[in-house]
This record gives sequence, structure tokens and C-alpha cells, in this order.
Amino acid sequence: MNTFRLTRLALVTTLAVSGLAACSAQNGPATLTIDPSQIAHPVSRHLYGLMTEEINHSYEGGLYAEMVSNRTLRWSWSGPEGWMLVQRGNSVAAMDSDKTTGPSAALPYSVRLTVDAATPANPAGLANHGWWGMAVRPHTTYHGSLYAKVSNDIGPLTAELISDATGEVLAKAEVPLHAGDWSRYEYSLTTAADVKYSGANHLELTVAKPGTLWLQLVSLMPPTYHDRPNGTRIDLMERLAAMHPAFLRMPGGNYLEGDTIAERFDWKKTIGPIVDRPGHQAPWSYWSTDGFGLLEFLDWCEDLKMEPLLAVYAGYSLHGEHVNPGKDLEPYVQDAIDEIEYVTGDTSTKWGAQRARDGHPAPFTLHYIEIGNEDEFDRSHSYPGRFAQFALALRKAYPQLKLIATDPVTQADPGAQPDVIDDHYYKSPAQMFDLVKHYDDAPRTGPKVFVGEWATRSASPTPDMGDALGDAAWMTSLERNSDLIIMASYAPLLVNVNPGGMQWPTDLIGYDASRTYGSPSYYAQVLFSNHLGDEWPKSSIENAGPRFFYSATVDSQTKTLHLKLVNASDKPQPLTLNINGVEAAEAAVSSLHGASFEATNTIENPEFIHPVQSRLRVHGPQMEHTVPPMTIQVIDIPLR
Repeated sequence: MNTFRLTRLALVTTLAVSGLAACSAQNGPATLTIDPSQIAHPVSRHLYGLMTEEINHSYEGGLYAEMVSNRTLRWSWSGPEGWMLVQRGNSVAAMDSDKTTGPSAALPYSVRLTVDAATPANPAGLANHGWWGMAVRPHTTYHGSLYAKVSNDIGPLTAELISDATGEVLAKAEVPLHAGDWSRYEYSLTTAADVKYSGANHLELTVAKPGTLWLQLVSLMPPTYHDRPNGTRIDLMERLAAMHPAFLRMPGGNYLEGDTIAERFDWKKTIGPIVDRPGHQAPWSYWSTDGFGLLEFLDWCEDLKMEPLLAVYAGYSLHGEHVNPGKDLEPYVQDAIDEIEYVTGDTSTKWGAQRARDGHPAPFTLHYIEIGNEDEFDRSHSYPGRFAQFALALRKAYPQLKLIATDPVTQADPGAQPDVIDDHYYKSPAQMFDLVKHYDDAPRTGPKVFVGEWATRSASPTPDMGDALGDAAWMTSLERNSDLIIMASYAPLLVNVNPGGMQWPTDLIGYDASRTYGSPSYYAQVLFSNHLGDEWPKSSIENAGPRFFYSATVDSQTKTLHLKLVNASDKPQPLTLNINGVEAAEAAVSSLHGASFEATNTIENPEFIHPVQSRLRVHGPQMEHTVPPMTIQVIDIPLR
């Protein structure tokens, strides 16, 4: 996504509301006819996936489970952000930045803690308040580590998790220190069974003797999804797993490009030991430590059983820097070839062997490569030449891969043509309703389509029911046109809802340090992705209201018709359903309803809108059914 898009968006929900008001007092009866025995086209098995980038604290302070904020102790004009000096009782200490010493070439700086007076009763040190707090659960072990350089016998260092509200020590560990140059230290903090679950806590690191101590790369990790040591938040991963995504577009969006070439996602600097990752400035105003690097993206794919859709840097960055095609671009093309080898190569290859050393000997499955991101914003108009150079080299090295272009390109050489085009849409509810027919008459002879970023946007920080109705209407179009649209991913996926945590509304899933919630649009995504067949049958509708939408897909294995009905009107929609091949049976119904467009979920009220399950008796091939106003319904009907 691009910041320039904001000025182009019409985000006025009142347009949609006025459209609804224009409807008659009662939508007339509509007739929906479906013939599951007549298949029009297959449905893409990769249709629904995920797209993320480092925005809204999606990784740092979000999916990446690291609890310490600014763990590399970067210094700003006011000191190391997220860190405070601790001076208990009459202890005396100071902290300052030292740019002359650090534990690695990637991290050649540190914070120096000078303690002039301290005792066991009056220690001194540093405190970190995490990402707007630290989530502490009962009977849980947290694994910590840090790098320290010690000038004298200042140890041991005491690590404590402390309640912000009461000052109570919730977990404590002593870390022996030895005088000398940089060393890595580990510790564990275990809470008692009676500790209250809360996000309002912080970490303190203190010493009880005078002396000098340098600190760098201070980490504290909670239990992670699948117990990965450098892993992800369990609660957020469970929300994503419920979506059953088929792919992950990675590293995604502006995070791939960076504001400048130097600030791009330089994948080789994001692999290997954490201490050897320098981090970089992300384009959405905050620093990325790159603890969540290329292999962590791939592990994420493995954990959720989805395929990576790898985006490679293609020589354009957001503030307008670009690399000319030809000799200047060659190093970046080679970098992409190396990256693909890291993902797919066996251990006999240079980069496959590096992946094995990094802890993952087995190669990953890869079918799609995206070349660049939103290159329509490149005013040099160099993308066709840059794409062609990448395409010819990648097809020579990896002929089995499909290539995705971020802007339409036309080249005389067939090898320089894209297989897929990436389209992006950010719309208001009213605009999204109007966009639903966009692909119905599109040519089927050119490249396939990847809707790599899309969202209905009116609410903040997460979608409301009006947005969910816009999203669901759009998804009926994705399914109807899934012979052309082979993949789609909502964006942005994640947002930390604390003040200062968001850079872009509207976002699918919200969270703070200790809680998560799914928006109405999140539940719409779950319903659509969990009830998707592999075939689109012939169907037609007559006399439906202007804000009524449907999708019908058939699961050829389970012999189930997944019927999706979206009524974005404020009036009920009566339906006569004519479905060939249906006998008397009981159908499962999932309904998502809001009383108004503005109805929504929040961090404090996470389940105000959620799917409700029921059963529907089907008596034969014809039945009457009414879809309530402002409702998304999925009906799973057994076929004979």
C-alpha cells in the first residue's frame, strides 16, 4: 500500500447509507437459480491468503512475540526510546549512549549504565515498558536474554517482571555476570499460579553494586506459537489460522521497497543470528529490528500450512529512487535469484545450505514471485524495462515459477510477459458495492489477476459492519470471477490499537499487549474462506435489490453447495431458491449481522458482532428464504 493513496480515497460511509435509504420500504422477492450439475469454471485453490507489512506495529509490537520495545537500545534525542533509568532508594546511576562498543559488527553501539551507589535494598538499573505494556499470565515461563559488557564485579543482574498498578514483583531471576568483554546471558522468569493476567506490566534489570555495565539486545519472549524460539504471538496466530489462508504475500507492500534503496527489505541482513541483524528504518515511521526476518516469514507459512508468495525488490523505492535497467540492476536481479535459492534450494546449494545453518534444512514450496510493489508510482516509468530484466533472468534460473507484475507491462519477448497482474483497491462501502461487477466482463486471454491489496475502508482502527458488507459483496465477485482472479489478500491485516500504534486505518485484526479481537470484516473473511468450494456452478438471479449479492460454489469432494448471501440493504430480502440436485436435508447456516453500518467490535467489546450458527431445513430443490437486513449469510447445503 502507498501513502499517496490516502488522498485518492473516498471514505464517506454516508454515500452508502444514502443509497440504502433510496431503497423501497421492502425489497421485492428475488429468484436465485443454481444448477450444481453445470460447472462454469473451477475456483482457484489459492483464492484467499494473507498480506502483511511492517505497518501499525504489525511485527514489532504485534505478531512478533518480542515483549521488549527498542530491544537494541537505539538512542533518540530524549534517550533510548522505551527505556527508563531505575534508581531505588538512595541509589545513584546514569545512562548514556556509547557508539564505540557493541556485541557485533551489526550492533556496534550500546547503552552504558554507570552506577555510583547501589545496595541490595536500593538497586539501580533500567526499565522497559514493552509495547504499551507487557502481557503477563499466571503459571507461565518467559525466556530472556541480553548481551552485556562488564567493567568490574557489578553482578549479579536481577531481572524482574513488575506490575505497573501495584509494584508487585510477578517473576524474578538473577543473572550472574562476569567482568570482561561482551557475552550473551540467558534467564527465565516464571510467574506463580495466582498471578492476575494483565498487560500493564514492565521489565526491570537492576544491579546492587557500583560499577559500569554496557547493555545491548535485551530480549524477553513469552511462549510462542508451535514453541518457536524466535516466534510469534499465540493469540494472533490462532486468529490467522482460523482464516485458513492459502498463501502469504511476503514481505509485502511498502516494507519491501523502503523509503529509499538503502532502507529496502534487504533479506540477507534479516537472516542468521539475531545479533548479526542490524535492523533498518521501516517506511511507516518506526524502526524494524529485523528479528522477524525472511526465515521467520517462511516459518509462519509452515506453521499455518500456507505457501509463500515471495515479493522481490525490483529497483524502486517510495521516495522516488530507482535503479536503471541494465548493468546497474544486475546486482538486484542476482539478489532475487539468491533469495529464491534460499527459499527453495536444497542443502547442496550455497543459499540452501545457509538456510540449513539457520535451522531449516528442508526447502519450502514456492510457485509465485512478485517483482516489486506498486510500481505504477515510479515516475521514471522504468518498470517495464526492470520487469523484463528480472523476468528473463528468473525464467532462466527458475522456469517453473509464475511471475507477478505490479503494473501492466507489454514486452515483445514472450519471456518478459507477466503471468499475473497485481491489482489494489481501497474503497468506501458505496464504492465497493459499485466495484462488484468490475471483472465480470474482463478479458480472459491475458495475464491472470492477483488482488494483492484490497479493503473496504470507513471505520478506524478496524472495520465496522458497513465495511464488512462491502468486503463480503466484493468477495462474491472474487469467487464469481475466480477463473481470472486466482488470489486475493486483504490489507492491512494487523493493527496495534494503542495511541501511536496505528499509521493506516482500516485494519482487519486489532490487539494490544494482552488482547486481540476480530473486526466484523475479519469474521466475514473467516466465513468466506472456510466455506469455499472448488467449482463455480451456473447460476442466475432476478429481481434482487441493488445491494444484494451472492456467491455459489460447489465442493466436489463433500458434495456441498456453499451459498453466500449478502444483504447490504436496511430491508429484508425475500428469496425463492431454485437449486437443482437438492433433496430434503438439513443445511448449516452461519450469519453475521449488525444493526447499523456503524456497529462494530472493539478491544473492550470484541464479540459484539460475531457469526451465529443455526440450522435450516431444506425440503427440496425449491424453497423460500429471507435474508435479514445488513446480514451476511453462508448456507452449506448437501447435494445428492
